[in-house]
Amino acid sequence: MLERSLLLAALLALPVLPAQAQPEHELQKLAWLAGCWAPDGAEPGSVEHWLPLAGDTLLGLSRTVKRGRTTGHEFMQIRRNAVGRIDFIATVGEQKPVAFALVSLSETEAQFENPAHDFPQRVVYALEQGVLKARIEGQTQGRSKRIDFTMRRIRCEAMPG
Repeated sequence: MLERSLLLAALLALPVLPAQAQPEHELQKLAWLAGCWAPDGAEPGSVEHWLPLAGDTLLGLSRTVKRGRTTGHEFMQIRRNAVGRIDFIATVGEQKPVAFALVSLSETEAQFENPAHDFPQRVVYALEQGVLKARIEGQTQGRSKRIDFTMRRIRCEAMPG
């Protein structure tokens, strides 16, 4: 009887978390994304850099360099939104941020979708044998379109500037 009372007391002392706060481990599955990634065939200085998970958010940025000049940049977030859903949020250049909802997550791949967006409607990140494979895809002007990005991990300190 005393054992049951102690067990009940211990259970009642546990904090009660809202349902959306419980799957914290989901974002931890994306720990492999953190670091600096250089796109294959890109000019030095082109990079995608993801900070490690902190505050329930992964933050990323990318820079594209062509002929020695920055020709594009993007700010990215992967975080839980106000209703508990995990979103990939991209701000390309001076455009407004666009959110893509997480639809699939494994230990090595994450897929995000926003069917209402013009292009892309899907963003995918996958780690394959130490290589980061990213792609954007969807419909544009009534046709299917897919753009693949293959990136290799580099030391962040070694990024050319």
